Formats: sequence, structure tokens, C-alpha cells
Amino acid sequence: MKTAHNIISRKSEPKLLLFIFLFIVTGANFIFAQSSIFVEYTGEVLDSNSNKPLVFATLTIENSNLSTITNSEGEFSLKVPNDKVSENLLIAYLGYKTKLIPLAQLDKEGSKILMDEFVMALSEARIDAPNDAEALVKEILDKKGVNYLNESTVMTAFYRETIKKRRTNVSLSEAVVNIYKAPYSSNKSDALELYKARKSTNYTKLDTVVLKLQGGPFNTLFVDMVKYPNYIFTPETFSYYDFSFDTSTRVNDQLIYVIDFKQKPEIIDPLYTGKLYIDAENKILTRAVYSLNITDRRLASQMFVRKKPRNAEVWPTEVSYRVDYREKNGKWYYGYSNVLLEFKINWDKRLFNSVYTMSSEMAITDWEKNIDNVIPRSKDRIKSSIILSDEAIGFADPNFWGEYNIIEPEKSIESAIKKIQRQLRRDKSNTDGTSNP
Repeated sequence: MKTAHNIISRKSEPKLLLFIFLFIVTGANFIFAQSSIFVEYTGEVLDSNSNKPLVFATLTIENSNLSTITNSEGEFSLKVPNDKVSENLLIAYLGYKTKLIPLAQLDKEGSKILMDEFVMALSEARIDAPNDAEALVKEILDKKGVNYLNESTVMTAFYRETIKKRRTNVSLSEAVVNIYKAPYSSNKSDALELYKARKSTNYTKLDTVVLKLQGGPFNTLFVDMVKYPNYIFTPETFSYYDFSFDTSTRVNDQLIYVIDFKQKPEIIDPLYTGKLYIDAENKILTRAVYSLNITDRRLASQMFVRKKPRNAEVWPTEVSYRVDYREKNGKWYYGYSNVLLEFKINWDKRLFNSVYTMSSEMAITDWEKNIDNVIPRSKDRIKSSIILSDEAIGFADPNFWGEYNIIEPEKSIESAIKKIQRQLRRDKSNTDGTSNP
């Protein structure tokens, strides 16, 4: 299997889901395509009444494991092998009726898929839930070997990592990785193999620091709460939280319990608050959305900042996570996750502070059973301490990802890709001794 080169690794193991490095320094255009092997469909998923984009809707090709999600603007891109173009597209979104559309009915260059909201009767929304919310969460985690994929699989995933200074993209990383996923009942960790990657950073926009995100795809993989519960719920920390039932919802015909959780007021250490979405009939966690309590910015800073300038104070102002699970033949598996961290840098003797946002997301785009239980050799695996290093050359090729499915870039990311491509063309022109266009 091919791997990308020019990768920097560090030996320290992660203690949390996300790390930042701060170091002092001195100083795509994606379009419809058809090839001999696949057809690409693009479009957006919208609410049928308001035309509001539905963010992170799941799109899956029926009778396959091929899937993608919509981005934060409700847009999607899905590459379908030629032997699957006669299949149906399944679109699912929490609180909406699941939709099944033949691919043949889609406009390949920009379909609008309208979803109908599932309206619950008041009596149904208040349906009696179990008495003990905490006991239900424990039961779900205890039954993970029954309800989730309990066999080895190899998953193909697309990973994206961005750093913004206020609203301006200053760094963009993308990668396709292979995840050698261990059974959910196993304590064995998943292994990752980097297949293809590209990264570009505009260092002139980064004040006097270079920001580096340690962990890469592992940051998002470890948000798989069912596989890695000890990052948030351990037998010891369960008693540190209050659990309660919120208003129920539905995904098509499935009733979903919503459980709120938050750390108890007397707990000082930063813990989490959020919502768990649980299939009521089968008692399965289908989604989790949560954030870190960062009221104590000193403690929060110690958790995330590994190195910083002496003349600056750095602390996070928002740390949030999301994980979605998908179902196949009655078994559930990790499908998508994202991590967002916003933080401030206060400089000594400067009037204004700097605000940065670091985000990473990963979506499973295909998977198959790992029948032979093949795992890459140790030297071919990426480490959980990885820091993706700059390799901008991939941005010069609009067909860089080929047949691989990706998360459709948002408009700001598309703009950043185009700027990178223009800069690469200018650099090439200057190298060739020709005039800029």
C-alpha cells in the first residue's frame, strides 16, 4: 500500500482527543467528472419547507458500503463506480424521514434533494423513557460487542484539517487513510495507514507562531465513543456526571431517546457536557455531540497547549466534538466525527489578541471485512502523535483524489484551494522564467 512521505512524528502518546503545538518562527476546484471507472454526483440536501441546508446528512449507495456526508453548507459530492449507477441513494438525517432515490433520477451536476421533517405528536415526544438515564448509557457501552461491528474491517476514510485566523483559512490538510478497525468487543486499538495526503500553510498569516496539530486523523478516530469510551466515560468518572432525558426524536420510524449529560457542579476538573442520541428499541448510541467545560482556562490550557511563546498567554475558548454512527444489516459502526477548537493568544505589550480555530473531520467512505485480519507492519502505520507536514504539490492537480470520495469542501475551503493553486502556478511561472498570467 502506498503511503505519503514528508511526515513528522513525535513519540508522546495523546492524553486527550486534540493537541496543539505552538512554535516561534522568525519571520480545487471540484466538478462533475465521468471516467472509465466512476460517475460523480454533486448536489445539496435541504429542508423541504425552509430550504435550509441539512448539515452532516448521510448519503449511502444501497447494497454497498459506499457513503459520504453533506458539509456545513448542505452540499455533497459522491463518486459511484460504474457497476453501481443503477442502485438507489439512501439519504438519512436525524428528525427527518429517510429518503430513497434512484441514482438515475439525479442530476449529476447539482441535484437538490428535499427532505421532509418527521413531525412527532406531543404525546409521542413525551413518551416514557427508562427511569435511569445513567444506567441506560452504561448498558449501551456494555453491549457494544453485540450491537456494533464485532469483526475486523478495513475502512477507507477521508480526513480534513483546517486552521483559521478569525475567518481566514491559513492552513489546509487533507488525506485518505485506511483504518484497520478492530472489533468493538476487543480492547485492541485501531491501526491507521496513510495512503495519500496534501497540506499547505500560509505562514505569513500566522503572526509570529506556527500552529501544528498533533494527532492528525487520530484526533477524530478517538471520538468514536463506543470504541474508546475511556476518553470521556470511565467506571470512575461516571459518578462525576448528571444524566437526564431530553425530548425524544425520530429517524424515520426509529424512536430516538435524547440523553443530556453534564459534569456535577462540585467537580472542579474540566469534563464534558452534551447529548447522546440512542435508538430506543435496540439501545444503541447513534450519535453524540458534546463539548468540554473550559470555565477554568488555566486547566484547559494545560490540557491542550504543549508549547507556546514565553510572551503569550494561550487558552481555548471552545472545544467541541461530534460522532455519528451508521447501520449495516443490523450492526452499527463509526461513520463520521469532527473536532473543533477555538483559542485565543494574548500577547504581552500588544493591544489586540489573536483568535484561531482549528478543526478536523473524518468520514468513512467505504469499508469491507478484513477476513484475513491483515494489519500493516509497524513501520507502515501512522503514529497517534503524527503531525502532517507541508506537501502543497497535490493542490496543483484538480483530479488529485481520483476515484476516492471526499467531503465536499465548503466555499471558504474552495476559495483557499483556488488561492493555493494560483500561488503554485505563479511559483512555477517564476521558476520557468515566464511571465505571470
